[in-house]
Amino acid sequence: MSTEHERDAGVAITEVGVDLDGIDPEVYAKRWKTLAVLCASLIIVIVGNTVLNVALPTLQRPTDLGGLGASNTAVQWVVDAYGLIFAGLLFTAAALGDRFGRKGALQAGLLIFAAGSVLGSMADSSGVLIAARAIMGIGAAFVMPSTLSILTNVFPARERAKAIAIWAGISGSGAAVGPIASGLLLEHYWWGSVFLVNLPIIAVAMIAGQRLVPKSKDATESPLDPIGALLSIVGLSALVYAIIEGPHHGWISAASVLWFGLAAVVLVAFGVWEWRTRHPMLDLRLFRNRRFAVSSGGITLVFFAMFGTFFMLSQYLQGVLEYSPLGASVRMLPFSVVMMAVAPQTPKLVARLGADRIGAAGLLLVTAGLIGTAMFRPDTAYLQLAVTMGVLAGGMALTMTPMTTQLMASVPRDRAGMGSATNDTTRELGGALGVAVLGSLLTSQYTSGVSSTVAGLPGDVREIAEGSIGGVRGLIEQGVLTGDQAGRILTSAKDAFVDGLSIAAIVAATVTFVAAIVVKRSLPSDRTSPEVTGEPARAEVPVAGS
Repeated sequence: MSTEHERDAGVAITEVGVDLDGIDPEVYAKRWKTLAVLCASLIIVIVGNTVLNVALPTLQRPTDLGGLGASNTAVQWVVDAYGLIFAGLLFTAAALGDRFGRKGALQAGLLIFAAGSVLGSMADSSGVLIAARAIMGIGAAFVMPSTLSILTNVFPARERAKAIAIWAGISGSGAAVGPIASGLLLEHYWWGSVFLVNLPIIAVAMIAGQRLVPKSKDATESPLDPIGALLSIVGLSALVYAIIEGPHHGWISAASVLWFGLAAVVLVAFGVWEWRTRHPMLDLRLFRNRRFAVSSGGITLVFFAMFGTFFMLSQYLQGVLEYSPLGASVRMLPFSVVMMAVAPQTPKLVARLGADRIGAAGLLLVTAGLIGTAMFRPDTAYLQLAVTMGVLAGGMALTMTPMTTQLMASVPRDRAGMGSATNDTTRELGGALGVAVLGSLLTSQYTSGVSSTVAGLPGDVREIAEGSIGGVRGLIEQGVLTGDQAGRILTSAKDAFVDGLSIAAIVAATVTFVAAIVVKRSLPSDRTSPEVTGEPARAEVPVAGS
């Protein structure tokens, strides 16, 4: 129940004639407290994803040195199992929240996420860890769209852009907060402890959410789309499997062709089904709206670049520059600091200069940061690394807010769940593909670059050395590789890794540069349009079945 003060505040607000856009005054009076709970829930999902980045090199260590003996391919699956399930279930989870209540979906998602975190902390093999990450992905699929759709329903249009900017800033800063927490835990505890950091936050978010998060749901109660959900999961999983396993099987091998073919067939079937069914989980007609199409594409591509880059940077800091997990995480702080500083200022810049200019400028900054990443070598100074991360963070902050605001403004408020799920799916799909594509480019170049140096090693030792730079360091720590041989192989591994990092970063930079051009040409420049302020353009988007 609301306090007397909150009720009085709500009445006072309505008396001075402020337009609440139909929002209950009591809900409006505690909107900022509600946002705090939503941001806490969001940070759980983001940190739960990024906390693993710093632990990846530890997972690649041999089991008798406290790791899982995971190869580059295995750690790609550990990362992408989360993103794939997350992306595949987002629309279904959002639809369940729209139909049965977003508050309940948020609470259920937090519980599922906690269960996956506990299982992950106890995993004794890559397979169990991958399964735990998938469970966490299920929970995240309920949490993340609920946060944004609830936000849309508690803030009026005039405040929505600011609230989304805070939401986006928390989302971005979580990408760096996770590694810091991970580094601190890895300094003193076993690698599984990184999954337990979320549990106290989950408890606080659930208790506070019971009081501060209002109940809301879609009045239309549209039917679910289980066939669409199944097709999306199968299609995306087949695509990511083909990309991740490509370096191992060979890009033009029968296995790769089969998996790419399966992905193409299933994803086409998904598109046909979503277009024809009366109640799709993803209304493809929304993409007729240029703002919706361009903003969702922009979010996908910037997260493609950023998740893939973070996946590689953690291994670069520890495997090549030889920082400890804590040292590596601390050195990623510039990203978090710049993200939190820039994101809250973005709505003002958009109002002054337009979403097209700010979004394009952000993507160009990301491009510049990726070019800087491509220049990293085994002896790169930290100052260069810090500046590069700052540029990447500034670009991401400038991109996320206008893209998210444009996307959410393109759908009716009663379809907020679908809009939020689209926003979150583009992030997770982009991130999963970024880890798969950029990670596979890195793996291919690394394996090719180090193969001649390790050719004379015994079969099982050679396989470990070709699997990852973390494997090489583990072999040295075990005493399997010693003396000049160890130095020569480690030098070769470092050179091969940075060559792969450079190739992957250039590919990502090309993608974001093209995206910047498209955003500048296609997003509206009208700085007083509803999309800039956050007001939904209700009549502009046709809805399936209407």
